[in-house]
Amino acid sequence: MRKSTSMLFSAVGSLCFASTMLSPVVFAQASDSSGPKVLTLEQVIETADANYPAIKEAKAKQKAAQGGIAVARTAYLPRTDVLWQTDRATANNILGLLLPQSTIPSVTGSVIPPNPTRSAWNSAGGALLSWQPFDFGARGAKVEVAKQGSEAAQQAAALTRLEISTSAGSAFFDLAGSEQLVVAAQANVQRYESFDNAVHVLVDNTLRPGADASQADAQLALARNQLIQTQTQVALKRSALAEYLQFPQANTAIDASEILSALPPSDLQTAVATNHPAILEECALSKQQEAQKRILDRSYVPVFSTSGMVFGRGAGTDASGTFSGGTAGLAPNIFNWGAGIQVSFAAFDYFNIRDQRRVQEANVLAEHARYDQSVSDINAELERAQATLAGARQLAANTPIELSAARASEQQQQARYRSGLATVVDVATAEALLVQAEGDDVIARLGVWRAELGVAAAQGDLQPFLKLLQSQAKGN
Repeated sequence: MRKSTSMLFSAVGSLCFASTMLSPVVFAQASDSSGPKVLTLEQVIETADANYPAIKEAKAKQKAAQGGIAVARTAYLPRTDVLWQTDRATANNILGLLLPQSTIPSVTGSVIPPNPTRSAWNSAGGALLSWQPFDFGARGAKVEVAKQGSEAAQQAAALTRLEISTSAGSAFFDLAGSEQLVVAAQANVQRYESFDNAVHVLVDNTLRPGADASQADAQLALARNQLIQTQTQVALKRSALAEYLQFPQANTAIDASEILSALPPSDLQTAVATNHPAILEECALSKQQEAQKRILDRSYVPVFSTSGMVFGRGAGTDASGTFSGGTAGLAPNIFNWGAGIQVSFAAFDYFNIRDQRRVQEANVLAEHARYDQSVSDINAELERAQATLAGARQLAANTPIELSAARASEQQQQARYRSGLATVVDVATAEALLVQAEGDDVIARLGVWRAELGVAAAQGDLQPFLKLLQSQAKGN
């Protein structure tokens, strides 16, 4: 019967090691306690997509990246600076050069007789409008960087949704398979109970040795142990699924009847792998790096800026040193305006920009290599998914034969034992083969649906798989 135990464990293990695209992140959130929520596979995928925190985070980052485009476009707008100041100070002044600094305030006007005991109001106000009429494409390159960053964030959000939805679907299959193994284990216990009773009747009537009763009791105990172990696996798988749904484990229940009733009527059509979000994200990142390089290409150029200004000054003293007193100088009374064009060119920035360009060229090459690697990985993943689906189809076609033969063998061994032609070990072996076959048949049918999900995930879009589920539901 230890062989039976290892066979059942093998069936459970096939669920544990089924491939998933993303390991689940452990989290918990309270849900309403109105009772278990019975969800189909389609509802599980939709609920995980709506509730999982990582998806909400990715969407928020996508929204922030979209806002970055508007920020970059504001560089085209003119800049206006408005100033007003009022102060009370002495009017002592001196001729001579003062190097630019931020400690000593500047004093304008001619030199007047010093008088540190008197002070006057001073005021100033004005507005400066500045605008860069052309920039040789630098601002456009910055906008392009923001656009490609937004596109990359959008594809990253789509990739996160794909991975979480796929993992939630895989968790559904794990739970569905474990629940069906519990059904098989319960049926195995019932068969052993009937067989154990029959053996005890034969032993009590001295038609079989007492060792048969002990051995039958041991087989029944082992079958009950298997049932307990499979029930434990169900609790673990339900907890894993609840993490994706953001439901408490007690409120998580599934309905796998649609996918257990029949295999998918047809396989998904093969799509172009270059539409996968992972590839589209790398494509956007590559273009973003190229746009960064264009910014540097347009940095070593003259900077043209136009300016228009209007300003006024007020002072409580004049050039002769006369202090008017009162509120004189509290508001501007002399006004000016001006307009002009300024051209600046940082000639020695050439060496810095040249080295930055070399760094950016390497970044562009690295991002292109990552894009190529992403295409290769996705194509390989798609090939593996298609091979898995083909194998799952063949396995699902063969397990009904295994199950039918195992049932016939179990019935025959039961009859042979009652006729004295078989031993308890023979019956135990047949029972082990039957419970293994029952588990294999369920896992094989779920395996085809799991493989279809894997193909859709490898192609980067679960919508065809969801449509396949919908068609299956309508067929039922």
